[in-house]
Amino acid sequence: MKIDGTPYRSVWLDPEDGWSVHIIDQTRLPWSLDVLRLTTAAEAAHAIRVMQVRGAPLIGAVAAYGLCLALRADAGTEVMEREAAMLAATRPTAVNLRWALERMLTRLRNTAPDARVAAAYDEASRIADEDVAQCEAIGRHGVGLIEQAAARRGSGPVHVLTHCNAGWLATVDWGTALAPIYLAHERGVAVHVWVDETRPRNQGAALTAWELGRHGVAHTIVADNAGGHLMQHGQVDLAIVGTDRVTRTGDVANKIGTYLKALAARDNGVPFWVALPSSTIDWRLRDGVAEIPIEERNAAEVTHATGRTADGTLATVQITAPGSAAANPAFDVTPARLVSGFITERGRCEASEAGLLSLFPEHR
Repeated sequence: MKIDGTPYRSVWLDPEDGWSVHIIDQTRLPWSLDVLRLTTAAEAAHAIRVMQVRGAPLIGAVAAYGLCLALRADAGTEVMEREAAMLAATRPTAVNLRWALERMLTRLRNTAPDARVAAAYDEASRIADEDVAQCEAIGRHGVGLIEQAAARRGSGPVHVLTHCNAGWLATVDWGTALAPIYLAHERGVAVHVWVDETRPRNQGAALTAWELGRHGVAHTIVADNAGGHLMQHGQVDLAIVGTDRVTRTGDVANKIGTYLKALAARDNGVPFWVALPSSTIDWRLRDGVAEIPIEERNAAEVTHATGRTADGTLATVQITAPGSAAANPAFDVTPARLVSGFITERGRCEASEAGLLSLFPEHR
């Protein structure tokens, strides 16, 4: 996608040395566009852990490149297994992280140590390129929902509500939930996005709004709790969100607050769609509420907020009563019954085991 007319990916190899890894530091957005150069697996793990990169597909790709960096230092089997385990432990909820590392290890365990570095970079690049292709396909399969909403509306823009950041910053390119929106925009469909701020990390306000604005898509930031009100007053035509993990039965783990949006959408008859690549499906799990691990992040994300002051400097301030405890579950689970359907790289389907298997029969 584009930043002020210049195309970017969210992760790429250094064009000069061909081995170090560049990422956009998402903790610095929307105030500055800082590009970081990763040279070790430890640096890649740190970037994932502190959310300099985040979004389920992207952290999988960065972890894959992180393993490449580890093998440059030592391509032995013991080191490879240890560094892969270290990378896998950085974030617990998104299944793409485990999926990407398992895919890397499957190939590398069957590769001689002296050929592992080249094989690792080849496989990591395949993972990144496939993510771009899958997300572009999600856009093609999902844009019809926006075009249908435009036909129903008759005039004025289609109003799409999203939650958290599921754009190109969360993937290698295009995004999941935002891919149909970007494609609709490119096709000339008038579309406007309600951007949930997504507290406590404000990834909607900071990241989704930033990338939509830089690409020229109309949008408005709203407080998380405004979504139900907008739906009640007919100001939301459909909701599209991303996900960090989907069970084989269709339960969806996404940024905290998604469950409440799905409840409001159901109460108001608003279609609620989830966009995902197949790497986000955890075929081993059936009950999302009981089985998906929910990351509990630092309470400081709830008690403090960072922003830009009037003189342009960045400051972190406490926003809660001193001495009050804070809890910070990062995700919640939306039951399949509240989801209108899935948008995947192979097409759209109902949110159920039968629906998913209709597109991915190899997992029967």
